[in-house]
Amino acid sequence: MRIQLTVNGTRHEVDDVWEGESLLYALRERMGLPGSKNACEQGECGSCTVYLDDVPVCSCLVAAGQAQGREVITVEGLADGEELHPVQQAFVECGAVQCGFCTPGLIVSTHDLLERNPAPSDPEIREALAGNLCRCTGYEKILDAVRTASARKEAS
Repeated sequence: MRIQLTVNGTRHEVDDVWEGESLLYALRERMGLPGSKNACEQGECGSCTVYLDDVPVCSCLVAAGQAQGREVITVEGLADGEELHPVQQAFVECGAVQCGFCTPGLIVSTHDLLERNPAPSDPEIREALAGNLCRCTGYEKILDAVRTASARKEAS
């Protein structure tokens, strides 16, 4: 089947999509967008989180065909060309990027949180990121990155 969708502001037409193919597979393998990671393939880890029509979803659980005519924003789409989004920059500066597998999903989830709540409390941050698993950082650096991005968002 052929699907047409907008990814990071660019219209894409993808051919030979099979019925059970995930949006994650289509993004990574067919469109060359490797940012979203394929970790659990069960929607448990959050590494593949993307926006689908402005709603964060685990792209491993979304059939590619369900994205027909819709808009997808990946972690790559948050940056402005070569300039990192403030959330991405905060993750780098705070050392919240280690192996990098969980990072894309955490960044998209943090972006979503700060769009809804620019000044979240620590419990609100923990709740918003509860669907994202990280095995490297111990989460404290991730929390620091969210706090840093939040402070910058409030200041601007």
